[in-house]
Amino acid sequence: MAKETDPEKMSRRQQIVETFRMTRRGDRAITWWLLGSFLIVGAIGFAVFYFLLPGSGVIHSVISVIGAVLFGSLAAMIIFGRRAQRAAYNQMEGQPGAAAAALRMLRRGWKTDPVIAFNKQQDIVHRVVGPPGIVLIGEGNPNRVRQLMTNERRKHERVVSEVPIHEILVGVGEGQVPLPKLVRKVQKLGRAVKPAQMTDVLNRLKALDARRSNIPLPKGPMPTSMKGMRQNMKGR
Repeated sequence: MAKETDPEKMSRRQQIVETFRMTRRGDRAITWWLLGSFLIVGAIGFAVFYFLLPGSGVIHSVISVIGAVLFGSLAAMIIFGRRAQRAAYNQMEGQPGAAAAALRMLRRGWKTDPVIAFNKQQDIVHRVVGPPGIVLIGEGNPNRVRQLMTNERRKHERVVSEVPIHEILVGVGEGQVPLPKLVRKVQKLGRAVKPAQMTDVLNRLKALDARRSNIPLPKGPMPTSMKGMRQNMKGR
């Protein structure tokens, strides 16, 4: 039987193991970071419990060991989450659709529509709908993708004129947002749309999308490294 590779169908343990393997491919030091953080913070935890808790004897020592394991495990999970996230972003950097994969980290209350517009050079515009309103996210050549985003803004303004429309260009140049900071940037755009309004906005956008030409998606890999990984990144 083929091994299950879809993160959404994996168990919690399988997701963690697969995330560790993916991280280790781009971060060979991850094992030593996890071991070191567990031992160092675990030792601190042992000292805290051993010297601050009253009493002595076997029970006192057992409680101190349990405290050390809890402290060490927490530290290792935090380090694991941060380095796994960094490795995932590094692997996706520069791939077509990397922004769409990163946007899967958004929690409930957000609706992401990848590749609502593109050109033959594989410049892409994605759309996110959430508390700030509509967020158009472009990736590709800045000059070309800005024109794509301008066209999309005009289309959206015709059907949801009362909803704020934000534009974000992903990249490392001036005025652009680096991929690792994209999700946080989107989340910090504020709140302008109430949950009760979301259904109406999404229905209007659905009608807009239905009028688009049925043209093929751009060629090239659409990274899925972030899919199913959010649960493993509590330390970010």
